[in-house]
Amino acid sequence: MKLSEYISDLLYRYECVIVPGFGGFLSDTKSAYISPHSKTFYPPYKSISFNSRLKNNDGLLANYIAAVDQVPYESALNFIKFETKEWFETLNQTDLDIENIGKFSLDANSTLIFEPQTKINYLAESFGLSSFVLPEVKREVYLKQVEKLEDKVKAPIILAKESPNYLKYAAILILGLSVLGFGGNSIYQKYKSEQQLVAAQKQQHEVEKKIEKATFIVSEALPSLSVNVTLDKKPFHVIAGAFRYPENAQRLVKKLIENGYKARILGINKWGLTQVSYESYTERNNAINNLYRIKKTESEDAWLLIQNL
Repeated sequence: MKLSEYISDLLYRYECVIVPGFGGFLSDTKSAYISPHSKTFYPPYKSISFNSRLKNNDGLLANYIAAVDQVPYESALNFIKFETKEWFETLNQTDLDIENIGKFSLDANSTLIFEPQTKINYLAESFGLSSFVLPEVKREVYLKQVEKLEDKVKAPIILAKESPNYLKYAAILILGLSVLGFGGNSIYQKYKSEQQLVAAQKQQHEVEKKIEKATFIVSEALPSLSVNVTLDKKPFHVIAGAFRYPENAQRLVKKLIENGYKARILGINKWGLTQVSYESYTERNNAINNLYRIKKTESEDAWLLIQNL
C-alpha cells in the first residue's frame, strides 16, 4: 500500500494524522448546507487542512502501518521516511498530488501550499450521502380565471313597475306628504335605506357565491426537504494550562494557534483561573488520542477536561 492509503484510512477515524517529518493532516466536521448559487445540497462532511508545523512523530501512523502490514514499528518508520523523501523530491520539480488527500505545491518562499481534494467525504456518518441539485418547485397559479367579481357585478337598480293607476297613487302620495310633512319624508328615507341595505346584502351574497365557485389551481409542491443537522457539541477539551492573569492565557492561545492548534480560552474555573485548551473534540476517543499525542510531542502537563460549555 502507498503511504497515502494509510493516511486516508486514519482520516475517517481521527481528526489529526501526523506524517513524521512532513506535517499533519487535520479534519474538521462541517454541517450540511445548500449552495444559494447552484441550488446544490451538500451533506455533512469533513474538511481537510494541512499544518506543516506538526512534524513530531506521535506514533499513530507508524503503529497503524505496523499493525496492518504486520511489520516491526521501526520498519514502518523507515517506510514513512522513504515515502516522504520521495514527496519532497517531487515537490522540488513539480506539484505533488497525493491520492485521495490533495495537492501540494511550493510558493516563492518554498512554503508548502495545500489544496484538499473534494471527491471523498471522510465523515463516516455521511457514508452513502452525495450532493445533488434541488429540483425547481413549479407552482402553476391560474389567476387569470379569477377576475375581480366585485367590479363585474353591479348593484341592481330597482325600478318601480309602471301602473295604470300611477296618477291616482301619486295624488294620494302627494296628499299624504302634504299632511305628514317632515315626518312622512323621514319614514320614506328610512324605507329607502332599508331597501338599499337589503339589495346590498343580496348583492354581497351573490359575490361570495361566485368567489366560492372560482377555481384556484396550485399544483402540489414537492415535499419540503428535511435535513437533520446536529450542532457540533465539543465537550472534550485538551487543556494546555490555567492562568491567574488573563493576558498570560491570551499569549498562550496566540502561540498555540500559530503552531496549528484550534486553541481558545474556555473561561474561568471555580478557582478563578483562566483555562486554555489546545483543542476541543466531539468524541472522547479523538480527544484521548490527541491528548496522548500532545503529551508526547508538546507537554506532559496536558490533561483532559470533560465539560459542556
